[in-house]
Amino acid sequence: MEQNFWQKNKVWVIVLVVVLILAFWFIGRYNSFISQNEAIANQWAQVENQLQRRFDLIPNVINTVKGIANQEKSVFGALAEARTRYAGSTTMDEKAAAAGQVESSLSRLLVIAENYPELKSSQSFRDLTVELEGTENRIAVERMKYNDLVQKLNLSVKRFPSSIIASIFGIGEHSYFDVTPEAKEVPKVDFTQ
Repeated sequence: MEQNFWQKNKVWVIVLVVVLILAFWFIGRYNSFISQNEAIANQWAQVENQLQRRFDLIPNVINTVKGIANQEKSVFGALAEARTRYAGSTTMDEKAAAAGQVESSLSRLLVIAENYPELKSSQSFRDLTVELEGTENRIAVERMKYNDLVQKLNLSVKRFPSSIIASIFGIGEHSYFDVTPEAKEVPKVDFTQ
């Protein structure tokens, strides 16, 4: 009787096994997407921690430079505007763009500071500069880790057959943390005016 059952239901048993294998694969891919999204969110939080550290240092740098380079008010205004824009950002893309604007303004400020020997000789300015450089290095590392995780997810979302699962659950690509066009430009400082 057992042999008779197997012969009658052979196709159904095979179909059931295939369906179970596909279901486990489907669930595994979905859980992988969830894990990758959480890893990206966690890494973004690390980027934001370092950006916040930078934003906490900027007022100290500005106050140190202000006393000596009083005529450079446009740079101070650009930094303040960029910090405000970052604080008002709600998405990762908006925050990344605002952080790029901060980088651009901050690099202009540091170029200005280079042209003031009395400022460069100030111990507090040197200490702040070293701390800021360390923070910039940390930001670069955290961004790199973030972009690596984004690449991994984006590849999973694009590759077949996981792209089907991604589209079913509305899982999309994330944006990379790119350098803004302003940050790619060399700061221009003109002291002849």
